[in-house]
Amino acid sequence: MNPRIESLEKMLDGPRDGALLRFSLGNEYLKAGDPAKAGKCFQEAVDRDSQYSAAWKALGKALAEAGEHVAALAAYERGISVAESKGDIQAAKEMTVFARRIRNALGR
Repeated sequence: MNPRIESLEKMLDGPRDGALLRFSLGNEYLKAGDPAKAGKCFQEAVDRDSQYSAAWKALGKALAEAGEHVAALAAYERGISVAESKGDIQAAKEMTVFARRIRNALGR
C-alpha cells in the first residue's frame, strides 16, 4: 500500500481527524487511481465541514471519475453555492465548467 495513504489512515479517528485529513486522504486515493475510496473521503470531509469548497470540487471530480455523473453534478452544484457564498470565485467558476460538461454529457 501507498505509504502516504497508510500514514494518513493511521490518523483517522484520532485527535487530528477532521475535514482536512479526510480531504488529504481523498487526494491520495485519487492519485492512486481509486476514485470510489477518494469519493468516500471527500464526502466525509464535507460532512465535517459543509463550507469546504475545495472538498466539494474534489468530491465532484472523484464521483465523475467513478462514473457517478448524477451524483458528481449534485456535488458540483452544492460546491458552487458554497464557493459563491464564501467569495471563492475561482473554485465556483471551475465547478461551473465541470458541471456544464456533465450536464451536456447527460443531455440536460
